[in-house]
Amino acid sequence: MKAVLPALARPLIEARLPAGVDVHWFSTTDEAVAMVADADIGWVDINQPAEWARVVAAGGKLKWLSTIYAGLDALDTRLLLDRGTRVTNGSGVNAHTVAEYAVLGALVAAKRYDQVVHIADTHVWPYEAPGKLELYQSSALILGYGTIGKLIGDRIAAFEAKVTAVTRSGRDGTLRPDEWRARLGEFDWVFLAAPATGESRHMIGEAELKAMKPSAWIVNVGRGDLIDQEALIEALHKRRIGGAFLDTVSPEPLPPEHPLWTTPNAILSMHLSGRSQTQMFIRAATIFAENIHAFVDGRPLRNEVDLAAGY
Repeated sequence: MKAVLPALARPLIEARLPAGVDVHWFSTTDEAVAMVADADIGWVDINQPAEWARVVAAGGKLKWLSTIYAGLDALDTRLLLDRGTRVTNGSGVNAHTVAEYAVLGALVAAKRYDQVVHIADTHVWPYEAPGKLELYQSSALILGYGTIGKLIGDRIAAFEAKVTAVTRSGRDGTLRPDEWRARLGEFDWVFLAAPATGESRHMIGEAELKAMKPSAWIVNVGRGDLIDQEALIEALHKRRIGGAFLDTVSPEPLPPEHPLWTTPNAILSMHLSGRSQTQMFIRAATIFAENIHAFVDGRPLRNEVDLAAGY
């Protein structure tokens, strides 16, 4: 059984691998492409989505693909389905830091701390605060109530905000997918933490933006495609909503000339939420070490993805 694994992870997992696995360690994309062609197991993450997809596509015999990433939108999931490749993702490895970033986004927006920083750069002492919103007793909608969404809800609730989430079943007082749009006008904060799927693409579009409170803010720590960016840019220019804190956008990286950089009341954090911590790779290595033993033994895998659903 051949496994292709990142050389960066070698110190973390080599001693924890089961006997009998033929391990090949890659350091470059080209090495990964060459090694993965006849591999059974691949942990072949590359930081550039297109390059990662290229490596995965080269793994025609992969029985199991492991990734540190939570989203698979860069990959051809139909190809993986056709090949019968099982996939496990990194759900949970950066959940806490992404949830913290979502709260950071809400606080930055509420107090307009982005403007506070710019004022400090001018060495001017203001006597008026640029942002006067409070999370206290505000109302928040969370779209995408998985691991990250639940953590966001817990943290926002600690500010005594009223939290409403969306689930498929409508369990425990949550809204069902066919109910939240009719209530968009009730919320001060709309948090996006959903995966990128055909169903979730542009879930916030022109109609949804028009239905929101004029003072409401969007905080997107999910995927850029969850929002129709052209509609968002128009809504922000026309002051239809309070603003948008965007950790994720489309495309990534955002080209320097893209209008979103200079759109009023758009605050961008360049998809740094998941990288703003030091434990992600260590947690991912632990999951991989558990899963490779489970895979060899024929036991269920942790974080296995439903490729048909996309998450």
